[in-house]
Amino acid sequence: MIPDPSRREVVAGLAAAAAAITSSPAAAAPPPAAITSASSLVARTTQFLAGLDEAQRKAASFDWGGSEWRNWNYFGVGGYIKPGLRLEQMRPAQKDAAWALFGEVLSPAGLAKTRNVMLLQDILADAGNGRGQRSSERFSVAVFGTPAATGAFGLRLEGHHLSLSFAVRDGALVSITPAAFAALPNRVKAGRHAGLNTLKGEEQIARRLQADLAPKLKQRAQASADHLFNILSSAGRERANTAKTGVAAADMTQAQRELVWQLVETYAVEPYTGAVAATQKVRVRAGDAAAVHFAWYGPNTTEKSFGYRVIGDAFVIELGCIDGEAQHLHPVYHDLGNVLGRTG
Repeated sequence: MIPDPSRREVVAGLAAAAAAITSSPAAAAPPPAAITSASSLVARTTQFLAGLDEAQRKAASFDWGGSEWRNWNYFGVGGYIKPGLRLEQMRPAQKDAAWALFGEVLSPAGLAKTRNVMLLQDILADAGNGRGQRSSERFSVAVFGTPAATGAFGLRLEGHHLSLSFAVRDGALVSITPAAFAALPNRVKAGRHAGLNTLKGEEQIARRLQADLAPKLKQRAQASADHLFNILSSAGRERANTAKTGVAAADMTQAQRELVWQLVETYAVEPYTGAVAATQKVRVRAGDAAAVHFAWYGPNTTEKSFGYRVIGDAFVIELGCIDGEAQHLHPVYHDLGNVLGRTG
């Protein structure tokens, strides 16, 4: 049986984030810049909602900008059921419409990663961890506001270890974060899915970068001898941990800087469709590229707990490790200029 983390530890790690969430609307701020046209996404969302019955549509619908929108949550604390209409509550044609909807923003690789995160819930249940509670279809689709050519609305696909949020304003996609593909077990070692490694790039590229640093740079990158237990930038704290710590890309070799960008693009570019990915590639390099910092937590030993943060002017990437064998990984990516469709 694959063990769960201590609930007490997870609750303690998230208490500060939960306290930061309020029920008041977000303060007014200038609208974020467009990532790409969202006309197809608007149409797909409208089509998805039209295919639901009244009770299903009510379950899937929330106010734009309210507490449900701000309180994204891919953790197990509070249960495995997240707000919205779950895949397990949909008929086959409705599920197809849901996947077509998110296929407007997720690349084939992003969709595959999404399905793998979901599949891991079945693998855990089959191993006796959360049997009867976990399911690859216990993931919710939620629409926040009304999809239209004008005004704002949001979409979310969320469940245990997955939270993907997309915001649209006046016919343009303006936000794709927070985005989190988490995993347990990250490396499937037995059974018919043996060999599945859901967050391979997120782990291996970072380990390679840390190992390649010269001793003095490695020492500067080491933020703590202990692994990063969980992400710091949870709901309500998306922009609260942006201070650059660790070692700057300016002090790395060219090959190491390339690894930094490979790691960043694993989060910010690869999961998304062509038009979104192209804009994202530009967005993450906005600001001072040489000032991007890489910080490492814990040892760099295969299958041992670790963690890291990559912090730029335009983004924050974090990966925490809940267990002792680097099997339970909690990552997150925040585009600092487009958090949940708001610039501030």
